[in-house]
Amino acid sequence: MNARDEVLEFLVGHIPSQAWSDFQPSEAARQRIWALIAKEKEIGLLPEEKVELEDYLKLEHLLVLAKATARPAGQHG
Repeated sequence: MNARDEVLEFLVGHIPSQAWSDFQPSEAARQRIWALIAKEKEIGLLPEEKVELEDYLKLEHLLVLAKATARPAGQHG
């Protein structure tokens, strides 16, 4: 098991599956990410903006994996 999978397993094991299903980034967070994506396409990002966008995309990927891995409520190992 790689480190990402270990963290994912821990998170999914400790956070109810409904919480994973219900989670959505705030409107402000979504707007910020769309602004960074647009800026990246138009003029490029500053180094700290690039890190911010890359971090968000990694977290979003982890969230997608968690949602796919989380068991429905009431279903156990």
